[in-house]
Amino acid sequence: MASKVSIIPCTDYSLAAGSVRASVDLIGGLLPVIQTGDRVLLKPNILAARRPENAVTTHPAIVSAMCELVREAGGIPVIGDGAGIACPGATAEAFAASGIAAVAEELDVELINFQTAGFEKVDVPLAMHFPKLFVSKAVLDADVIISLPKLKTHELTYYTGAVKNMFGALPLKHRKEMHLLAERKLFGEAVIDLYSVARPHLAVMDGVVGMEGNGPSHGKPVNTGVIMAGYDPVSLDITASRLIGLDPMEVPTTRAALERGFGTCEPEIVGAPLEGASVKYKPSNGGILFNVPTFITRIFGRYYSVMPGIDNSRCIRCGACVSACPVHAIGYEDDKLSIDKERCILCYCCREMCPEDAVGSERSLLAKILANA
Repeated sequence: MASKVSIIPCTDYSLAAGSVRASVDLIGGLLPVIQTGDRVLLKPNILAARRPENAVTTHPAIVSAMCELVREAGGIPVIGDGAGIACPGATAEAFAASGIAAVAEELDVELINFQTAGFEKVDVPLAMHFPKLFVSKAVLDADVIISLPKLKTHELTYYTGAVKNMFGALPLKHRKEMHLLAERKLFGEAVIDLYSVARPHLAVMDGVVGMEGNGPSHGKPVNTGVIMAGYDPVSLDITASRLIGLDPMEVPTTRAALERGFGTCEPEIVGAPLEGASVKYKPSNGGILFNVPTFITRIFGRYYSVMPGIDNSRCIRCGACVSACPVHAIGYEDDKLSIDKERCILCYCCREMCPEDAVGSERSLLAKILANA
C-alpha cells in the first residue's frame, strides 16, 4: 500500500475537486489513515505571500478539496503552516495572499499559524545532525498529517515536494541552522531528521501548475496538468521527480530518506502512465548559497540575523509575550523586558501576541546591508 502512487490528469483548477478525489481513491482512499473524530492537519506549502497564479504556494482549490474529503471520511480538517520569511506576520500574510485563508473561512475550518501555535522540543532518534528539534505543536498534536505540496524545482534541493514540505513545521532558527550546513547532502540529511519525527500519513501533490527554474519562489509557472497522491511521501517524491525529468537520487532529501530506510525506489504507479504525463522542467541554476565555498556561507551566515526585539517605550508590561514564548526566552531585567537571543528560536509568538505592537525586528549589520542591496 505504501509504495503506490497515483497520477491523475487535471488541466484546470476548476476540475481539482474531482481529480483530487480520484487520486486519493486510486491508492485506497482515506479510510486506511483516518478514523472518525481524528484531527487531520492539512499542511500546504505557503512559503511566502504570493498569489495562487504565481505557482509558489499550494493552490486553494487543492486545499478545499481535501477539507471536503477529510470531512466525508469522518475526520476534522485543520489547515496549518509557517511561512519561510524571517519577519513578523509573514505566515498570516501568506495565508491571505494564497487564498487559503479564504478557504478556511468559507468551509469553517480552523487555520493554524505555526508562528503563533507554539513549538515543542522533541528527541530525534538516530539523528544525523539534529538530535533535538523544536517542532510545531500543531503537527505534534494532530492525529493524522496530510502533506499538500506544490510541484516545484528548488535551488537547494533541485526538487521540492511532499518530504521537504514538512520544513514549515520548524521555527526559523532551525531552518537557518540547516541551511548553514551549506552542503546539499548534509542539508538533505537534516531535513530527514525532521521527517523522521514529523512524517505525513498521506501526500497529495498540486501539479496542475508547477514551477520550473529557480524555485521555490523565483521560478516560472509551467502547466503540468497532474494531481498525484501516495501514502508514502518519499515514493511520491521519487515519482514526481521522474515526471519532471530529474533523477530522484540527485535530490538530497530523497537520497537521505532512502538511506534512512524511508520509501522505495520503485513505487507502483496507478492512473495515468508516467511517460504520458511527464513534462520536462528547466532545472534551477543551483542558488547563490550553494554556489559559494562552504566556509564562506557558514562564516557570513553567523553574522546575518533578524531577531525580535522589544521596544520598552511602548511595552505596558502585560506579560503576554512572556506567556506566549514556547522556550521561555523572555524575562524582566530592571523592570524591562528583554529577549535571550541564544534561547530564542525565531517563532515570533511574542510579536503576534503583543497587544501594543511593542515587538519589532532587530537586524544585524549584514542583514541591513543585504536588505538594502
